[in-house]
Amino acid sequence: MAEVLSIDELRERIDVIDNQLVRLLNVRVAWAVEVGKLKHELGMPVYQPDREAKVLARVKQSAQDLAGPLTAEAVVRIFERIIDEARRAERESGTTNEDFGLSSGE
Repeated sequence: MAEVLSIDELRERIDVIDNQLVRLLNVRVAWAVEVGKLKHELGMPVYQPDREAKVLARVKQSAQDLAGPLTAEAVVRIFERIIDEARRAERESGTTNEDFGLSSGE
């Protein structure tokens, strides 16, 4: 028999996932900032539409393969926003020297 959870128990599970998502998003953006630093050193533009298109195609395919309640289009919209914020952080990192605690050992 399936476990029946209360609304509060379900919300607690959502809260845990939200915390995991925030952590993962911060790690993702921190690595994007590192990429941005390398782009800056190499004289490359922050915005690279070919790379963005590849990322969006990959996550769209992943969403289609998983066939979850989020449509592939919804996942693409979410990642468009994630990429926008990562690009903003990349641009801002050009004026700072933060490493966000990343190292090759993590």
